[in-house]
Amino acid sequence: MNDQALREPTLLILTAIADAPRHGYAIAQEVEKISEGRTKMRTGTLYGALERLLEQELIAVHEEEVVDGRRRRSYALAPRGRETLAAEAARLARTAQEATRRLGLGGASASLGASFRASFHASFRVGAVVVGS
Repeated sequence: MNDQALREPTLLILTAIADAPRHGYAIAQEVEKISEGRTKMRTGTLYGALERLLEQELIAVHEEEVVDGRRRRSYALAPRGRETLAAEAARLARTAQEATRRLGLGGASASLGASFRASFHASFRVGAVVVGS
């Protein structure tokens, strides 16, 4: 596992398949949903990222079938990917907790409230990001 923070597209892809295997189109839909519409992954970028994550053994092909003459794969988190995602989620939670503490929003042990989450997301939202070309 790497000690560097995951890039957002990688984090979103791993999160999208954390609860269930999904095929490419469903992953792209989940990425958009998880990012609240900020990130839309183009097909070429998504499949390039999936190949890279396969090579890094962060994901695995769950199932492969041919539908209408086209290969369709579903992807699932590999054990290494689950470990990586869990470590990144913990790192992000610690950072958010420290931000909450420093903003005086209920102390270091307080959970992120709905209003803080909304203002936090709003402060970083400058529009949708399209990943890839």
